[in-house]
Amino acid sequence: MTNEQPAETFTVEEIVAANPYNPDILNDLEVFVNEQVSSQAYNLDANLSLLRLYQFEPERLSVQIVARILIKALMAMPAPDFSLCLFLIPEHVQMEEQFKTLIVLSHYLETGRFRQFWDEASKNRNILEVVPGFEQAIQGYAIHVLSLTYQKVPRPVLAEAINIEGLALDKFMEYHAANSGWVIEKGGRSQLIVLPRNEFNHPELKKNAADAVPFEHITRIFPVLS
Repeated sequence: MTNEQPAETFTVEEIVAANPYNPDILNDLEVFVNEQVSSQAYNLDANLSLLRLYQFEPERLSVQIVARILIKALMAMPAPDFSLCLFLIPEHVQMEEQFKTLIVLSHYLETGRFRQFWDEASKNRNILEVVPGFEQAIQGYAIHVLSLTYQKVPRPVLAEAINIEGLALDKFMEYHAANSGWVIEKGGRSQLIVLPRNEFNHPELKKNAADAVPFEHITRIFPVLS
C-alpha cells in the first residue's frame, strides 16, 4: 500500500509570483484583499495582479474589492501605489461616486492640503471606515510631509495636518517625544515641535553630488570624454 502524498499548498504571494495572469486565482486574490483589510497587512503586487485580471474579465469585477484596494493604496503614501492601481481601473468605474471621492482625497494628500483632506474624509466615513488603520496611516504620511518641510512645526500646523486637538494632541506629542526624537518647545503663544534633522529640513546635511561619486569612477570617465 502506497502512502498518499499530502497536497502541496502555496501562499497567495507564491501563486501570484508563479502565474499572475491565471484567472483561476481571481477568487483567491479577492479573499486576500479582505485578509489584508482585517489583518492590516498590505501586498501591492497581489492587488495589482487582481486589477489586471479584472481587465481581462470585467464581468467579475467587484466594486467593493476595488474600493478596498484603493483605500489601502492611499494608506501606503508617499509610495505611488494609488496611481499604479488607478491606471488599471476602467474609466467608467472611476466615475462612480466613491471612486471620485477617493481620487479627490488622493489629490489633497499629494498636494499637502490636509485640512481639505480631513474635511472630505469626515463626509465619507462610510467609505473609509471599512479599512482599519486608515486614519493612523494618513497621520503618519502627514508627519512625513511635515518632516520634509519644517525644522520646527507650530502646534496648530501639526493639529491641522493630523486632525487631532486638545488632550489627544498632547498625548500624541508626548508619545513622539519619547519615541520619535521630537522636542517640544514653548514658542510665543504656542508650542513648537522640533523635528529630527534630515537632509530635507536641514539642506546642509545633503552631500553634494560630486562628493558622493568615488574618485575611481571619475578617473574612468575622463578617458571616455577625451
